[in-house]
Amino acid sequence: MSSDACLALLLDGPMQSWGHASRFDRRTTALHPTRSGVLGLIAAAMGIDKHAPDEADQIRRFERLRVTTVALGRKDRWNHDLPMRRLEDYHTVTGIRRASGKVAADATVQTYRHYLLDARFGVLIEGPPALLDEIATALRDPKWGVWFGRKSCLPASPVLAAGPGPRGEVWPVLLRRSGHSGDESLGQFDHVIETEPGDPAADMIEDTPVAYGAPIGTRHAPRWIKRNSKSVIANPES
Repeated sequence: MSSDACLALLLDGPMQSWGHASRFDRRTTALHPTRSGVLGLIAAAMGIDKHAPDEADQIRRFERLRVTTVALGRKDRWNHDLPMRRLEDYHTVTGIRRASGKVAADATVQTYRHYLLDARFGVLIEGPPALLDEIATALRDPKWGVWFGRKSCLPASPVLAAGPGPRGEVWPVLLRRSGHSGDESLGQFDHVIETEPGDPAADMIEDTPVAYGAPIGTRHAPRWIKRNSKSVIANPES
């Protein structure tokens, strides 16, 4: 039996943006939180400096963590499901850095940045109890600001929802924090789990952080995920 514990986060905010292939003039977002984004939030709370010489060693401590993300959804005041929407923000930027590395002070480019609206996610993080205790302590009193992918995407409620503790105890608390009964199963929600490279249903994305302060192209490693759609309960009268 695994000795790992579980920690639950609630990612609840008016805007979120989870880029994993997002560079240059078009900054897209995934439809679920990325491992890099979640662990980056934790690294900020813990005060891990991306410019420190030992940053990669500190990030390496997160390798044993398993991350499951769950779309918990929102409802309007009439208790109707709110669909998650995507917003494209268009603006211009002056003083860009060229491929040569030089800053062109008078150059202006168009940029497009994508955000998720009306999104709310739960995150289950499983790993060594001592490390999860350290993460939970940091999230209760973050050293640096935390946000959901970009600095403009601020939390609307405390990020730490429950734990560390057994997954069976942490999961119902997360559900109740997000307005559910607490009796629902994981399969009743769209969710993303981590899996092995050989899984025929797996997708590979480059969102495992290696070092946030490393040069572009070396900051992330591959991760294999499986996207699971929520189960549909048939109407017994149909």
